[in-house]
Amino acid sequence: MHHDRSLLSQVAIILVRPKFPENIGSAARVAFNMGVKRLILIRDELPEREPMAKMATHKAAHLIDNMEVYKTLEEAIAPFSIIIGTTARLGKRRAMEKTPREVVEKVIPDLPNNQLAILFGPEDSGLTNDELKYCRYISSIPTADFSSLNLAQAIAIHCYELYYQIVYAPHAYEPRPHIATSHELEGMYQHVEETLLRIDFLEEKSHTYWMNNVRQFLGRLRLTSKEAKIIRGICRQFLWHQGRDQSE
Repeated sequence: MHHDRSLLSQVAIILVRPKFPENIGSAARVAFNMGVKRLILIRDELPEREPMAKMATHKAAHLIDNMEVYKTLEEAIAPFSIIIGTTARLGKRRAMEKTPREVVEKVIPDLPNNQLAILFGPEDSGLTNDELKYCRYISSIPTADFSSLNLAQAIAIHCYELYYQIVYAPHAYEPRPHIATSHELEGMYQHVEETLLRIDFLEEKSHTYWMNNVRQFLGRLRLTSKEAKIIRGICRQFLWHQGRDQSE
């Protein structure tokens, strides 16, 4: 049985291009209330501190002061092995989406040995498909007739589910091993993509479609760092042999 609040230290909230500094402060406040103390910002520049700190209040202002800021999402998520993307969108991804509770229940066994990032997109548009491709899980908050939750509310719901599952509803489980980080997986996907291009598997019109399917398939395998390196090694060797054959 787990009552280990230290698992929350494995969690980071990542805000992707938020428009209003006040929302960043509100995000810090609700995250801190639920025991999540790491906030990461994807933005070209850091907004003015005062409106962020005002909404964070003095209790969570230190999250603003210690916030990590990156210009690209890929750089920010590099050390994370488990990534949850949040969206209010429906459509083709509908079958993939889970509620925050369902997603949290899946990732709890990963937390002892893996870092978790939860991504939230801009207030008006949310995460793009290109950003969602990095996510192992897609979380969508069920609402009645239409979705009108603001950024802080969405963060509060996800952080509450994490806090509740860790502190008040502990499960007996076998912690899962460390799995490949986003940085390791992206390197692997680059080699897989290059290999598939070399054999003309990826047609120009369906390139993105097939690579997304490859990502989903390999993502379900929960590859370890060693396994991701093996796949990269196979691709490298194949590409090397292809290049050697063409030069002869």
